[in-house]
Amino acid sequence: MFLNRLDLYKELEREFDGKLILYVTSDRPNMSARIASDVIDLFVNHLDEIGNCHRIILYLYTRGGDTSAAWNIVNLIRMFGDELVVIVPYKAHSAGTIISLGANRIVMTKQATLSPIDPSITTPLNPMNPNTKELSPVSVEAVNGYLDYAREELQICDSEVLAQIFMKLTDSVQPLVLGEVYRSRAQIKMLAKRLLQNQELDDKEIQKIVEFLCSESGSHDYTLNRREAKALKLQVDNPSDSQYKIIKAIYDDVSRELKMREPFNYSEINGAFSERRSLLESINGGSDYFITEGSISHIKINNNDAVSTKIVFEGWRHDSSIPEQQTLTIGNEDKVLKYETGGDFQL
Repeated sequence: MFLNRLDLYKELEREFDGKLILYVTSDRPNMSARIASDVIDLFVNHLDEIGNCHRIILYLYTRGGDTSAAWNIVNLIRMFGDELVVIVPYKAHSAGTIISLGANRIVMTKQATLSPIDPSITTPLNPMNPNTKELSPVSVEAVNGYLDYAREELQICDSEVLAQIFMKLTDSVQPLVLGEVYRSRAQIKMLAKRLLQNQELDDKEIQKIVEFLCSESGSHDYTLNRREAKALKLQVDNPSDSQYKIIKAIYDDVSRELKMREPFNYSEINGAFSERRSLLESINGGSDYFITEGSISHIKINNNDAVSTKIVFEGWRHDSSIPEQQTLTIGNEDKVLKYETGGDFQL
């Protein structure tokens, strides 16, 4: 819990000489979370409490999420700190990699990984999965790969044949979705190039990183370890032994709180449940958590066992069990005395 991690946060701030914010979106099976725009206002609250400083340290664990939210998070943090250091304890994939590209330095453990940043598009016009009856995301690079396969692997040069291949694609994917795919591909490259301006790289190095993360890596599931990230010329640092111990201790405690190693099994629950799925924390701003609350009941439908789920609340909450810091200042002409909660004077 947050109070257990406070001392670790203070140690990490001393190690990196800055102000720490932790942002974790859980990848717990059946109870995961993603980077989303609803966290932006909460970041504002934490940064307001921290105030302007020379360095902000973002401790980041995520499997990805909304590209625009990631872009906004980086720009917001940089308005408050002269320098941004991103610590990746384990995974900072997709939109998490986008955030990392905006850092001056990325601190990666041996097990830490980044990933490609090619987005998937989901709109009301997306094709329907016949099995799940849900909209299927359309991968930007999958569309590009389909067309590249025809041109490069099959060596089709005839414009009429290529037009027929494209028309075949539109049988499965709406033309407007394909237009959104092209727009998103151009946008993600533009964002990556702008974010990488914060690192000490020349134009050629930036272009190489962008091309690799957007297309040359081959698959969105590809992971980029510390050694490969350095080979790409990203500004990556190894944590010291003392830093690693703190980073690992924080990750282990967060993992226990969010139960990231325990799949959420609907069949094993009968009654109310309350599950935390994301954390946003800082010493100054306290702890915010994204939570899903509801109830599960086991019923019979046509003599078959079934599970009924009712969600009663899903969203962000502030941990009100943490006492707010209060300070009383008593001054006169000779000196000023300050008393804080937890000191000799209780406010």
